[in-house]
Amino acid sequence: MNYRKLFREHKIIRDLSLVQFISYFGAWFSNVAIYTMLVNFGSTEFAISLVTAMHFLPAILIAPFSGAIIDRVKIKPLMISLIIVELVMTLCFLTIDDKSQLWLLMIFIFIRMSAASMFFSTEMSLLAKLLREKPLQLANEIHSIIWSFTYAAGMAISGFVVNLYGVKVAFIIDAFIFFTALIIFINIDFVVKASVTTDKIFQLIKDGFIYIKNHKIMLHLIFLHSCVGLTSFDALITILAKNEYKYVISVPLAIGLSNAVRAVALMIGPMLISKYVTKQNLHYLMIFQGLSIILWGFMQENFYISLIALFFVGLSTTILWSFTYALIQDTCDERFIGRVISYNDMFFMLSCVLTTLFIGLMASLTSVDIITILLGVGFLAFAFYYTRILKWI
Repeated sequence: MNYRKLFREHKIIRDLSLVQFISYFGAWFSNVAIYTMLVNFGSTEFAISLVTAMHFLPAILIAPFSGAIIDRVKIKPLMISLIIVELVMTLCFLTIDDKSQLWLLMIFIFIRMSAASMFFSTEMSLLAKLLREKPLQLANEIHSIIWSFTYAAGMAISGFVVNLYGVKVAFIIDAFIFFTALIIFINIDFVVKASVTTDKIFQLIKDGFIYIKNHKIMLHLIFLHSCVGLTSFDALITILAKNEYKYVISVPLAIGLSNAVRAVALMIGPMLISKYVTKQNLHYLMIFQGLSIILWGFMQENFYISLIALFFVGLSTTILWSFTYALIQDTCDERFIGRVISYNDMFFMLSCVLTTLFIGLMASLTSVDIITILLGVGFLAFAFYYTRILKWI
């Protein structure tokens, strides 16, 4: 089984991948505009980190409810509704004009990311119902490659658009992108086994937590997957652009190019390394991730040299994400897949939020390179943790 064969045998994967490509491009396209707007407003490092955290917080707060909803309702109408919410909230970004409206911006981001988070969890639950084992891992990798490519293209193109035409134009283009994704998704035809669950939402939530409690391996795998949250570098890159790189290149271009270089590596990594990664050697990949982040910390002083280090940082991230996610999907009972996926996303996003707030708070206490090195050390600790739980996987 390879990517080409998976696409040939599963039309639904081709269709979903196209929607992923368009909607993810739209999600990343507006990020440069948002962060550039924060810099233009003269926002503090903590304010930037707080807005960044708002991209992750919804997944933490709504996960128990979204998981129960996913396991109880029809998937396609739910996903259509979620894309519509993302479209409307993107248009609402056009109403933000000055620093006093940051609270309103955070509300719009919260609502949009709530919809995006539930859409993601629904999609990953759908993949787990359609595929198993190697095909599922490949589907996850395709998902990650699309995420990485659109991250690169979205950030890079948006950096140029924002630099030339401003943030308002970027938001209008972004809304059109989401509208395109909506039209395409409406025309996708897929059928999955309907849920037979009739329990009330709160009972479903309770049963989901009991299932995880009684299956300790799920707890270990969810915690293991959260290690990828340590690569939530949006606030770190924005702070570097604001304080260091603005003397070398414009802020939107610094943000766009930094994220684009990293995302290219995220896309290339699975193609180069994935076939060599197994359960038995996954910890070596974590060690490589940690050491590459530490190397980036030492090279951040020079913008162009740091881009080289940032490329190596991205090589292993996608594989770590897709491999640990597939471990969860394969291990979980299908009856609980929506809830377990949502709880996993909740814990993962909590890791992202804590990482982002750690960056924001530590930025006022120490240098950015020290913060980066500490994040790298965190991966070394996760590598050791994996060696301790490997015998149960």
